[in-house]
Amino acid sequence: MPRVSQSPSTRTIDKVAITAIIPVVALLPAWAIAVGVFWWATSLFHQFSYLMFAGIWLIFVVVLFWKPTQLLFLRQLLGARKPTRQERDDLQRAWLVVAQAHHISPRKFVLAVIDSDDLNAFASGGHLVIVSSFAITELTHDELTGVIAHEVRHHIGSHTIALTIGQWLSIPIIVLAQIGFFFQNVAQAATESMTPHSSLLNLLGRISTGLITIISWLFIADLRLAQLVGNYVGKGAEFVADAHAVNMGFGRQLSSALRKVIEQGGGERPSNWRDRIVSSHPPARTRIARIDALIRQQTSRPHRQV
Repeated sequence: MPRVSQSPSTRTIDKVAITAIIPVVALLPAWAIAVGVFWWATSLFHQFSYLMFAGIWLIFVVVLFWKPTQLLFLRQLLGARKPTRQERDDLQRAWLVVAQAHHISPRKFVLAVIDSDDLNAFASGGHLVIVSSFAITELTHDELTGVIAHEVRHHIGSHTIALTIGQWLSIPIIVLAQIGFFFQNVAQAATESMTPHSSLLNLLGRISTGLITIISWLFIADLRLAQLVGNYVGKGAEFVADAHAVNMGFGRQLSSALRKVIEQGGGERPSNWRDRIVSSHPPARTRIARIDALIRQQTSRPHRQV
C-alpha cells in the first residue's frame, strides 16, 4: 500500500536536474547558427536584431511550461493525444492514488497517451505525464500507479525542465538540417541531369552538393552529441525516480511493471557498447534489482510508533 508522503511534494531542483543542463549547452552552438540562418532569411519582414530574434525564441520556451500551451502545442509536438474514455478512466484511477500519496491536486498534471506497441511512459514540460496505449492495456491498476509515481518524481525534481528546453532548441536545428538535405537532393539531381557534358559545371555541382551535405550532417552531429549526453544523464534520473517510487510505497508496483517490460522482450541490457551509449534508460533488470534492494532495506528498518 502507498504510504503518506514524508517528503515535500513541491517542486525542487535536484542534482539530476542541474546535470541535465549539460546536453542543452551542447545544443547551443548549432542552435545559434540555425537561428541566425532563419533570422537572415526573414530579415526583410522584420526589424529585429539577431540578439532580439534569438532572445524571443529563448523567452518563448517559458510559455511551454504553461499548462494550456502544453495541451495545445507540446502534447502534439510529442505525438501524444487525449486519452479515450476507457484510457482516461484507467489512468485517472491510478493517478488519484498517486496524487493522494503525494498530497497534490489531481489537476496538477495532465495525463496524455501516445500510440505505441511498447510498455513506456515519460514526463515532459511542467505538467505532462504521457503513457503508451500499450502500457494502459497491458499493465494492471497497481502497476500503472507505480509507473505514474516514477514519472511524477521527474516533475517534482525538475528533471523535465532541461529536456523540454532541449526539445525546443532542437526545432530550428532539425528544420534547417531537413532543408539542407532537401537542397542536397535538388543539387545532386541538377548536377546529374543538367551538366553531364560539362566537367566544370559538374565539378561545381558536386562541390555545392558536398558542402550542403557536410553542413546538414554537422547539425545532425550536434543533435546526436546532445542526445548521447542526455541519455547518460537520463539514466541517473531513472534511478532517482525509481527510489522515489519505493519511498512513496509504489516500489513493488513499479518492479512488477518493469518485469512485464522484460516479458515483452524489452528493457534488456544492450549487447554492445554502441547500443549502450544510445540507450536512454538503464536495463530493466538492473532497475528491478535496485528497486527490490531498496524495498528490502525499507522493510528491514524498525517502524517508529506513532
